[in-house]
Amino acid sequence: MDEKRSLDPDLSTSSSKRLKTDTEVEEPSKATAFESPIDTSDHEGREDKSVKSKKPKDKNLKGRRRRDQASRDAWEARSSDIPKEPRLPKRECALLIGFCGSKYSGMQFQKVQPGLPQPRTIEGELFRALVTAGAVSKDNSEDPVKVGLARAARTDAGVHAVGNIVSLKMIMSVPGVDDLRAHINTLLPPDIRLWGFQRVQRSFNARLLCDARKYTYFFPSYLLIPPKPGSHLDGVLREYALSQGSEIPWDNDPFWSPVDPTKSTPQEDMLRKRAWRATPAHVDRLRDMVLKFEKTHNFHNFTVARDPKDKTNIRFMKNLQIAEPAVYGETEWIAVSLHGQSFMLHQKRKMMFALVMICRTGTPSSVIDELFGLTSVHIPKMPALGLLLEHPVFTGYNTRVTSKSPSDPDYREPIDFDKYSEEMNTFKQRYIYDNMRSIEDRKGLFDGWIRSVDSYRGADFLYLNPKGVIPPESVVTKGVRRENPFRERKVFNLTSFAEDDNERVQAEELPDEVEDAEESMTKKQLEEAEG
Repeated sequence: MDEKRSLDPDLSTSSSKRLKTDTEVEEPSKATAFESPIDTSDHEGREDKSVKSKKPKDKNLKGRRRRDQASRDAWEARSSDIPKEPRLPKRECALLIGFCGSKYSGMQFQKVQPGLPQPRTIEGELFRALVTAGAVSKDNSEDPVKVGLARAARTDAGVHAVGNIVSLKMIMSVPGVDDLRAHINTLLPPDIRLWGFQRVQRSFNARLLCDARKYTYFFPSYLLIPPKPGSHLDGVLREYALSQGSEIPWDNDPFWSPVDPTKSTPQEDMLRKRAWRATPAHVDRLRDMVLKFEKTHNFHNFTVARDPKDKTNIRFMKNLQIAEPAVYGETEWIAVSLHGQSFMLHQKRKMMFALVMICRTGTPSSVIDELFGLTSVHIPKMPALGLLLEHPVFTGYNTRVTSKSPSDPDYREPIDFDKYSEEMNTFKQRYIYDNMRSIEDRKGLFDGWIRSVDSYRGADFLYLNPKGVIPPESVVTKGVRRENPFRERKVFNLTSFAEDDNERVQAEELPDEVEDAEESMTKKQLEEAEG
């Protein structure tokens, strides 16, 4: 909401009923802990007339009063010797930041749980740097809630952001600090950067005023190769297709036909996968399918713990695009841009699973329409390694503030990441792209993930069939236990490994039931997990 009048404290304050500005701080209470519950005198030491004038029966009462007064005098004397931190004006600000999330437990500040170490988060590191730099006063240094900290997009553990917005009330001018931005950056780890900060309207909230978020997901193009003949997934999908009078579309695929797939090792397959390149037909199919996600749909199947009929599942996807494949090192990569109004927990990674798996199995794209229906199925997540938040979008806010004249007290600069594009691109290349490609080269993480999918022999993925319909065998019913459900593995949520860790990710690792805790999240927790 636009401000109707100037709240600048530099203007006239003659009216005793004027509004408080964002630079004002209330004076602390004059009362102290030394006030005695039996002291009946007023502030000038006169006896309270409402108390009957009788001699106290307790002969020691006057002595206690004298001791209480002496204690107050001593406390006031000591307090006057303690230097007080100057009260500096605070303004509502937007901080434009970027980070590589590999070493952090997500974006959002987390309080210390009893008996556990402090989780290392992006906001935790940023808040500590702001306190140390003097941009947040010591009075507010214990809890970010005191300064109204909010973020435009909440990223999961390990997920990167080349651009994000954090809003809070902060001290913009710190005595003795000429360049506050540069000073804060010296206090931050090198994988977290403050691109800049600017004053915003008092009503600004980074999450509530964000119009949309732009993400990119990167994956090696070899994930589009059909399931390996003889794998469990190949057998399950083949058998189901035959039972429906159909054949699987990937028989005699050019990648698998030259070799005996029953004898080739994962290492031999990996060498050939890195040399494989997506054809124009693959890219065109991806581009046709990704359009299915655009506009408004019920995305309940692309998150966790949501009732299919809950209206909050309705989300608007503005634009999704498939970039031309690009080769880095020995591997070809495909980038998918996802521009949506908002995303639920894991929605982006689950959308990518559907996109990749529908393409590699030749499933008709009509199954995506089925997934928007009220029937529930299990859609796993793609690895976290490929996800990157490009930046949030504030079109509505920018239009509102820039419609005013620069001389107007309500005028504010628009939020614009473009002026930091050179710094952001350098950071993106060094801390995000290089890290992502290095991990894939050393660990084969995406290959381990796709082999874990192909090793599944249950019915959860039977919606990947030649008819593009959801069969009863793959329907998930709340409260009904499924036989042999697909289990996701924690290793595919990681985006950081030791630099000397070159051991390949194995598809045969013992599965971890990572979704159980998320299935019990409250609606409020799910809302806070959006971004």
